[in-house]
Amino acid sequence: MSDNPLLSLGFDMPFEDIKPEHFEPAVDLLLEKAEQELQALIHIEGERTVNNTLKAYDRLGEGLYRVYGLLTHLNSVVTSPEIRAVLQAVQPKITAFYTRVSLSQELYQGLKDFAASAEGQSLTGAKRRLLELALDEFRRSGADLPADKKQRLEEINMRLSEITTKYSQNVVDSTAEFELIIEDESKLAGLPESARAAARQSAESKGKEGWRFTLAQPSYLPVMFYLDDAEIRKTMYLAFNQRGSNEPYNNEPLINEILALRKEKAQLLGYKNFADLVLEDRMAKNGDRALQFEQEMADKIRPVFQRENAELLEYRRALEGETAPELQPWDVSYYSEKLRKANYDFDEEALKPYFAVDKVMEGLFEITRRVYGVTIKEVSGVQVWHPEVKTYEIFNEEGQKLARFFADWFPRETKRSGAWMNSFMTGDRDGAFEPHLCLMCGNLTPAVGDQPALLTHSDVETIFHEWGHLIHHALSHVEVKSLAGTNVAWDFVELPSQIMENWAWEREALDLFAHHHQTGETIPEDLFEKMVAARNFRAANVAMRQLSFGTTDLMLHMQYQPDQDGSVLDYSRNLLGQFMPVQPGPEFKMITSFSHLFASPVGYGAGYYSYKWAEVLDADAFSRFRNEGIFNRATGQDFLDKILSRGASEDPAKLFRDFMGRDPDPNALLERSGLLV
Repeated sequence: MSDNPLLSLGFDMPFEDIKPEHFEPAVDLLLEKAEQELQALIHIEGERTVNNTLKAYDRLGEGLYRVYGLLTHLNSVVTSPEIRAVLQAVQPKITAFYTRVSLSQELYQGLKDFAASAEGQSLTGAKRRLLELALDEFRRSGADLPADKKQRLEEINMRLSEITTKYSQNVVDSTAEFELIIEDESKLAGLPESARAAARQSAESKGKEGWRFTLAQPSYLPVMFYLDDAEIRKTMYLAFNQRGSNEPYNNEPLINEILALRKEKAQLLGYKNFADLVLEDRMAKNGDRALQFEQEMADKIRPVFQRENAELLEYRRALEGETAPELQPWDVSYYSEKLRKANYDFDEEALKPYFAVDKVMEGLFEITRRVYGVTIKEVSGVQVWHPEVKTYEIFNEEGQKLARFFADWFPRETKRSGAWMNSFMTGDRDGAFEPHLCLMCGNLTPAVGDQPALLTHSDVETIFHEWGHLIHHALSHVEVKSLAGTNVAWDFVELPSQIMENWAWEREALDLFAHHHQTGETIPEDLFEKMVAARNFRAANVAMRQLSFGTTDLMLHMQYQPDQDGSVLDYSRNLLGQFMPVQPGPEFKMITSFSHLFASPVGYGAGYYSYKWAEVLDADAFSRFRNEGIFNRATGQDFLDKILSRGASEDPAKLFRDFMGRDPDPNALLERSGLLV
């Protein structure tokens, strides 16, 4: 055990020394230590104080949590049978411990006793908020339940932990299993040269002839947007939207069980449904309010949505004649891209030479320096989990190191899909100052041949989005660790990420990094104007897609009853179809790969609406930067002081009011999207 690197994890993470077999013995030992911490916290001799109660509670099981977080991270980025096996072995033990903590009547009573003490009564700021939230969380976790209901709740939590992990693994495996090899080059008509080269390189990497396509987004999306062959588009579309639906990776029974267990859990705790349980401590407060928000937005947008879809069919028939068939789901992106090019003479491929990934990162760092006064430097000699990972550090204007972070941008078959940010360590701000340690990952278009990795503008937005999350954590300055960084209400957490995307549309910001990778020239003015003009192309469809996810999520967690509503596949397909330009057929099974909802015990379950909710916040908040200057240092400092650095130390609605001087205006988003009618 003395050689186990997981038992002495510090700021310098020893990724290259860590082996799967290290995890289970380390977890067992750290569970013992966490249990000792719990017992010491429960059995305080003498008076309860901030240090022996509140601070100890804030840091309870910190070592265990770090090791478990590292394990789940490795499962996301370099998964293997060995990593999965150890995750399956330790997850029940860890879940059992944290469930027991959340149900501990003795710990709950200890916190209540401290709250009633003179010191507890005199608390202010983040410490007072922690105590209030902790007591509320104990109640919401079932600490007031009788013993039999506590036992059932513990069983539910254990089972949810187990089956949501299985759901996630099924999505990863079914995604990785698919490949389409095309040997006839004539079938690639319409596909951009960059996508052809990537497909050729992918085939060669597998020792195969021709062109290889997978369901990773850099491979999948160019086919759907550009490939002329409708049958190949159909094949890819069906494969993508049936991930996790076929044996041995069938997630349908897991979804049914997850929904049933979440409903039972909510009712055990005295809530009408899972949405009300989840949203009580978020800005929306309950499921009805979140669903009302979704429906009000959809009602405002639907007339434009219907007009856009009529225009798309009309465009196809203008191209192919009045007898051209109705659009199929795998036709929508293809004809939309043609219409966008016709309307704006704009092809997103034309932008890719200006978005070399390293230059994008350099520009992002310069924007951050100008707005928030921090400097980012790449560092070497740091261990990483894969050779593609890069390491950086963030410094304030006084030269103090605020954070280190890792960036892992490209797809691998051992890496889950999507893009995300996470943290390994929240640095101390209530004692000796420690830097934060965090990461961001994605699945962006990789380099081909001698060219650098060239990104779409959508890829650039993804980097800016995840960076917004990362600096929310990295620039956090909260004395309570569990309230720091991105540990905020989930309908507020997307504000820092989504507001960053705005800079990717500003000429002044783009000129810092959008330089042609061969000539060094900035984006020509006519191409920039076309890009901006096309920004809101089919904006109603983009918005309705997001609303479809949020509404379906809420309905599944609030109203779905299998005995009355039929299969979860049919129910979700019918709901999603109300927001789609073309009604999907029975082959559409997207819900079986909707990892945001079902790949963790809570995740975005009953909370997906928060993306659109936070879009309202970000559109409104960025209007202040637009008015005062996108690089206005004073405005940036105000956003840093009142939102980015504050974590959950204050109610999010108050933080927003502190920055804007008022409550959010929903019309700001509709106006930015060209949907205010």
